[in-house]
Amino acid sequence: MDIIKPVEVIRKRSDFVAANRGKRFVTPAFILLAYKRKDGHFAPAGSARYGITVTKKIGNAVARNRMKRRFRALVTDILPQHGMPGVDHIVIGRKQDDEPDFAVMQSALEKGLKHLAKKL
Repeated sequence: MDIIKPVEVIRKRSDFVAANRGKRFVTPAFILLAYKRKDGHFAPAGSARYGITVTKKIGNAVARNRMKRRFRALVTDILPQHGMPGVDHIVIGRKQDDEPDFAVMQSALEKGLKHLAKKL
């Protein structure tokens, strides 16, 4: 698979809302959304973008920030190799009793990206 050079961060709420109409892959630790951007979008066509969402249902600020840091590390490692160009990727954190192992989350993200690549 080609390595995607420009990996950008999604910052606008409207892009998160639009991505909610995309395909989804659910794991115990997170939900992965993938949304193929429309033609004429301001983001470059060959770039992959990602966004991370962790709600207050997860826990206090320390827990949310830790989850976001882990997701950011996952996405920056995996998205350049397994991401889809022209697609917005959103990772939504899910509440769990115990924190999942990083390797398990990494394999789940790779599996989710491969699964969603077939659907888009």
